[in-house]
Amino acid sequence: MATRHLIRSVILQSLYEWDFYGRSGDLAKILDRNLEEFAPGIDEPEFAWKILQRIVEHLAELDQMITELAPEWPLDKIAIIDRNILRIGLSELLYADHNEVPPKVAINESIEMAKGFGGQSSPRFINGVLGTVYRDRIAPHEAAPAAADTHQSA
Repeated sequence: MATRHLIRSVILQSLYEWDFYGRSGDLAKILDRNLEEFAPGIDEPEFAWKILQRIVEHLAELDQMITELAPEWPLDKIAIIDRNILRIGLSELLYADHNEVPPKVAINESIEMAKGFGGQSSPRFINGVLGTVYRDRIAPHEAAPAAADTHQSA
């Protein structure tokens, strides 16, 4: 398993535990414990802490966005695993450096986590929410390819 995929999986496990117990406990300690147990000696632990920091800093915004993008599903009715995959994916789409984590990589990683940890419909649900954010908020701002020169010399 690639390092960053492993890191995302450990973050997902940590968020799941934290969320399952009503967001009680120290999320940083939970992540630290899980990194030591499930990813000892990973070569870029700072990547995990950046993701966690973005999620904690923007949790209210992320949850509000999930509520807006999935109006038929109240936040507390979305499966805990799906809710936390969305938090990770949205945090990478919206707040990560796109040179470090390209948007399509963030979406694909989230879908892979949904396939591995979620229910049967989780990948489609995750793809739908993150795809909407990409289409509406990211793609319009990405640099368009340079137009081909249509002038011909006389």
